[in-house]
Amino acid sequence: MEGHILLTKLLLPIALMGAFTVAHADEGQWQPYQLPQLKAELKRVGIEIPAEKLADLSKHPMSAIVSLGGCSASFVSDSGLVVTNHHCAYGAIQRNSTPEHNYITNGFLAKTRAEELPGGPNSLVYVTDKVENVSDRVLKGLTADMTGRARHEAVEKRIKDLIAECETDKMYRCSVPAFHRGLEYYRIRQMMIRDVRLVYAPSDKIGNFGGDIDNYEWPRHTGDYSFLRAYVGKDGRPADPSPDNVPYKSKDFLVVSAEGIKAGDGILLAGYPGRTSRYKLPAEIREARDSAFPLKVAELQADLAVMADATAGDEAAAVRYASVVKSINNVLKKTQGLLDGFARKDIAAIKDVQDAEFRAWYAKQPNVSNTMLAELDAAIANDMALSDEEFAWSVATNSDLLKSARTLYRLAQEQQKPDAERESGYQQRDLAFIKARLARLEQSYVNKVDQARFEAGLKRYAQLVAKSHPQGLDALLPAPTAVAVLYQQTQLADTAKRLAWMGKDVAAMQQSDDAFIQLAIKLQPVAQALEERRKEIDGNLERVIPQYMQAVIAWKKSQGKPVYPDANSTLRMTYGTVAPYSPRDGITKGPFTTVEGIVEKVTGKAPFEAPQALIDAVKEKRYGQFRDPVLGTVPVNFLTSADTTGGNSGSAVMNKRGELIGLNFDSTYESITKDWYFDTAITRAIHLDIRYMLWVMKEVDHADNLLKEMTIKYPKAATATKK
Repeated sequence: MEGHILLTKLLLPIALMGAFTVAHADEGQWQPYQLPQLKAELKRVGIEIPAEKLADLSKHPMSAIVSLGGCSASFVSDSGLVVTNHHCAYGAIQRNSTPEHNYITNGFLAKTRAEELPGGPNSLVYVTDKVENVSDRVLKGLTADMTGRARHEAVEKRIKDLIAECETDKMYRCSVPAFHRGLEYYRIRQMMIRDVRLVYAPSDKIGNFGGDIDNYEWPRHTGDYSFLRAYVGKDGRPADPSPDNVPYKSKDFLVVSAEGIKAGDGILLAGYPGRTSRYKLPAEIREARDSAFPLKVAELQADLAVMADATAGDEAAAVRYASVVKSINNVLKKTQGLLDGFARKDIAAIKDVQDAEFRAWYAKQPNVSNTMLAELDAAIANDMALSDEEFAWSVATNSDLLKSARTLYRLAQEQQKPDAERESGYQQRDLAFIKARLARLEQSYVNKVDQARFEAGLKRYAQLVAKSHPQGLDALLPAPTAVAVLYQQTQLADTAKRLAWMGKDVAAMQQSDDAFIQLAIKLQPVAQALEERRKEIDGNLERVIPQYMQAVIAWKKSQGKPVYPDANSTLRMTYGTVAPYSPRDGITKGPFTTVEGIVEKVTGKAPFEAPQALIDAVKEKRYGQFRDPVLGTVPVNFLTSADTTGGNSGSAVMNKRGELIGLNFDSTYESITKDWYFDTAITRAIHLDIRYMLWVMKEVDHADNLLKEMTIKYPKAATATKK
């Protein structure tokens, strides 16, 4: 198959050749094509699937792994049935919920295809089918004397050309992300399915049991799963949502194994990890630890407090902002966890030692640049200074209506240019995404809440240090006391009127008397200046960081250390073992929790409520074939040493044969700093045990139609259920 041919032909930079002979513990978010070079590691953890098969996107199991654009998922039937986390489908659950039909609290189950609910324009399924190294086409001929901005724009133009060439067939969405901070570029082709429906989600008393209190904590007892279905046109090609569409015929899907796992078993984990920062320099870590992250935590906490106050006593408003609040809470806990991790272990000091060793090694290498490291330090310092201003800008403009107005005005400006010359994000291929973003407010916007957030943001902006205020911005911003008038003099809160502005030209906008459109026009020069400075700085980073990364890779190779790119939302594979951990001296935790722990935790008040049917089933010990022979009960969550991060939510956790045994959804609090530094002793990912999901489906929610649709491998004493 084409994907296989491409993947087996990919060439590594010279510096990476032979770099995979020794991998430490279970660190590494590997590109699929790298897996054949990890045969010894995969054998060590007991994986039986040939590495060459794991590297082939056209073969099982990788062909069953999909992205939801921010989360990971997998096909579990030949009729487009997709399993992912509850929190990954939360937007679709919330979109369909009202105070009268609250699917967040009560759960939702479609017993027939006709009952499945629209996931909304933001619900998408991406199936990766082709990956090719295009580094030469992106980087060839770029010269050292180009300004940062000229270099950045040249790279962007080449990437746009590569995407346009790939998207001649409209069923595909293509991208050209950078790897190793700009050393390599790969073109990735994905089939984008845009009719995605909500099939089943348990109550949040199961799917979000423990809520934000238990988030990133262990022991954990969360049934973080839900089901979606991908629909296509009758010709099998992606189509806009329509009652005439049919379920997507997924060529491959994962067999679900209820046979269970035990401590020490090897696992594979496949998904789309978002962002890691393993190759950041000590200065970047200190900036995050001492400045950027504390500011971010304070900002998120303040914004949450404003929303809580503005929605108090208003259930409809609370439902509308439930998904926003959940998302911000998750970012907050992760950022706070990073700060706590930095306090617990001085990662900057560890990186100082590594950096000094690297620089000493580099100085001894023949024919290296004498100025590269100084250029690197200068480029990073400029990047951090501009980031402070960009943060201040985000605080000052914290309003969904203002963001909508700014998007619409920028779109009008970009549409004056030929499509190929427009900024990425504003081309013809992006219009559906812009429309979906503007339409999303229909379900997640309330005037009084947005107004409160904007007013409070302006007050917080005024308190930030003056040097972080973008030049010229202060004079253009409304006073907090003048914000209420803006909301009285706008029609953008009306979805139809908001969407009607798409496609209008600049002149029409300039003549508008809509207060938010006028504010967006007024702020645009400052936004444009920030953007142009960002291009200059990014171009300089893109010139020097690949030189640095090539040297770091060669240095790591000389030590036999693993070399894999930072996560960038592309398909990756990691592996590990089911394992407990010791967060501090004298304490060992894991690797399994059980349903009895749910009953112990239940208080009857959110977030520690559980459906009575679940409590009864536990008390009556109705465990059936989902009883673990060692634990004597149904396992809920388990720990492994797999290397994960945000974006891995919903990732398939597979046994040695590639059968689905769990869903990744979190990591332990002590592990959060793994995004910056992988500590093998304490890094643990948290997964839903698939036996708990199946048990809830059978004993609590009676999702018999879905149990029948999936291919489930039961313990030997029971027979397999097949479609």
